[in-house]
Amino acid sequence: MRKVLLLGASGSIGTQSLEIIEQEKDKFLLTALSVGHRIGDLPMLISKFPTISRIYLIEDDDKALFEEKYPDIKWYSGKDGLKSLCNDADYDLAINALVGFSGLVPSIEILKRNKILCLANKESLVVGGDLINALLNEGKGKLYPIDSEHVAIAKMISRYKAEDIDSILITASGGSFRNLTREQLLGVTPEDALKHPNWKMGAKITIDCATMMNKGFEVIEAYQLFGKDKYKVEVLMHDESMAHSLLRLKDGSYVADISKPDMRVPIRYAIHESNYPFELFHEGLIEDFGPYHFHKFDANRYPAVPLCLRSFERGGNSNAILNAANEVAVAAFLNLEIGFIRIEDIITRCLEEVDFIKEPSLEDLLETDRVTRETARRIIKEEFNA
Repeated sequence: MRKVLLLGASGSIGTQSLEIIEQEKDKFLLTALSVGHRIGDLPMLISKFPTISRIYLIEDDDKALFEEKYPDIKWYSGKDGLKSLCNDADYDLAINALVGFSGLVPSIEILKRNKILCLANKESLVVGGDLINALLNEGKGKLYPIDSEHVAIAKMISRYKAEDIDSILITASGGSFRNLTREQLLGVTPEDALKHPNWKMGAKITIDCATMMNKGFEVIEAYQLFGKDKYKVEVLMHDESMAHSLLRLKDGSYVADISKPDMRVPIRYAIHESNYPFELFHEGLIEDFGPYHFHKFDANRYPAVPLCLRSFERGGNSNAILNAANEVAVAAFLNLEIGFIRIEDIITRCLEEVDFIKEPSLEDLLETDRVTRETARRIIKEEFNA
């Protein structure tokens, strides 16, 4: 039985992970978790999973209240609380379902403890992929992706020799505005952007789907996971989100990983360390899934993707700038401070204005994140007050 630490228990991936852990009590034991601001379900979770012994909350005041009510549980909060939780908790496997840059330090601490990291936090690899790969190459821990695209890729490339693969095709639905032109994006609202055609996700990732920033992140993730010099990665538009990724083989044929757009499939793949019995989770027949529609990716329509690739090619702390600027810009859009298409412009300005560091340490990345957020907020304030 595997002891589990769940980071981001109140989010979309977190709640589905809890569902799976509850269904498979003979395989997994939940010992620790973190939640964000949505703390209303905590009493229910504590009752449902009595093996929980450590919990992280964001606010110190919330921690004090829960400590009084549940003195048998060790509570954490504040800036360094997540790091302490990852170092103190008793677990074999950690699911990192945190959103944003906050997931990077926990990912590093989990691997340093030589634990299994099931990773849904894109930013860990986008911002700190070099640091994470250095730990893995030292034999520290193991990493299994939870993104549906990367799970699909991992399954497919395990069945083929690298020399037989021409390229990896990461599919993209195009998000909420896939049928709109750039000009039509000028008047869109956060409410419009949050209506994803295929997936039910949190607000931040849904906006990233609409800009396709998430797809740029996923290309970077693929290079960090599977090797930049080993594979060529491209984006392919796919309306239905049924084919999660494809391989184009050198003989001209294609291989696709197909399933319903349900994150429980990749979560199970990761927490069972890619070897779970597929027959237990089989759902739907292929004739129920079609038809499928594929389209060529248009970099002019979705400039966030080439922006990500330029940042990745530049290297250094560029992706830390990219990510921090995106997080601030998306929050500003959701708060009606900027228009949708300004998100990419703010990121571009931050990449130009924030100092470049060629070989950043973790401390450099943390400082880059702080400075970039200040820079992005200044740019937004200047524009908002103009």
